[in-house]
Amino acid sequence: MLRFEVAKRDRETKARCGFIRLKGVICETPLFMPVGTAGSVKGITPHELKECGYRLILANTYHLYLRPGHQLIRERGGLHRFMGWNRGILTDSGGFQVYSLSPLRTVTEEGVRFQSHLDGSYHMLTPEKVVEIQEALGSDILMPLDECLPYPASEAQAVNSLELTISWLKRSVEAHQGGGALFGIVQGGFFEHLRREAVSEVTSFELPGYSIGGLSVGEPVDLLHQIGAFTADLLPQDRPRYLMGVGRPQDIVEAVSYGIDMFDCVVPTRNARNGTLYTWKGKLNIKAQRFAQDEDPVDPNCTCYTCRNFSKSYLRHLYNAGELLSPRLNTIHNLHFFSELMERIRRSISEGWFSRLKKEIHESYPLT
Repeated sequence: MLRFEVAKRDRETKARCGFIRLKGVICETPLFMPVGTAGSVKGITPHELKECGYRLILANTYHLYLRPGHQLIRERGGLHRFMGWNRGILTDSGGFQVYSLSPLRTVTEEGVRFQSHLDGSYHMLTPEKVVEIQEALGSDILMPLDECLPYPASEAQAVNSLELTISWLKRSVEAHQGGGALFGIVQGGFFEHLRREAVSEVTSFELPGYSIGGLSVGEPVDLLHQIGAFTADLLPQDRPRYLMGVGRPQDIVEAVSYGIDMFDCVVPTRNARNGTLYTWKGKLNIKAQRFAQDEDPVDPNCTCYTCRNFSKSYLRHLYNAGELLSPRLNTIHNLHFFSELMERIRRSISEGWFSRLKKEIHESYPLT
């Protein structure tokens, strides 16, 4: 189902590189997963994702349940076949989407009753239903239903939420039929004693991997990494650790230094659509007037299709003209950059220069 192997550990930090072996797919870690919310990573084809080097992507249970429906996808051979992607798929639980739709939902012990943002219809997501949906999709890695708290939240709120998340995890484990690898999610807000309790409870289920949830919800960046590092230290060494929803380059390299193996975020694709491009010297806003006559590529050392063929002047023109090619080319570049970022991180850990790479990345992308 899922096998994890640590191949090398950094001597100066807690960074490690290795492999996650799924059915027919080997994913090198640390890894970054592009977000394909509705069964499509916006602006890029599955073939182009493969060319960028990606072997695992994320899709969203909530959105696929509402449209086109998990039963329809099951009938068409599962999500891999439906979207033309023969590598790994991780599906989230929908818990974060329910959190973001707080005016439209009610949380109870049974689950979450919510109103669809599409047509206003009412639905009930239970731990059992969430597992059923993901198994119908044919996900390689599944996430159980959890409650994601906003920041700030009181200790009393965090206690109640944690109790609910653990209760839901138990039901998810019981409902899981064995299709795909079910991870556990560690919640507990921003209280270290609750995070410790959460790890103790979640790891008692002996799952193939563990996720750190409830971060990157508006808290200061130093608090994100304080709680992230504290929680990672408590998790088993022989299982992959997934920091959910965190994906800025500076946050990725920081989290790798305390032992995180997996990341996902909309940052590279969403920012591509907004005209923000990533380079090894920092972010670049292609909308800027100074690029109007710039014939150089975004990054002269980048080997992506965009940089091999087009100038900053042309990319700026496409953006300002509202051409559909603009988000396509920007997305190809950003996802290529993030793939190369992870490859350099893995190589630096393997060859013993991770601390130098971390310093270089923080110089271009300050941890603020």
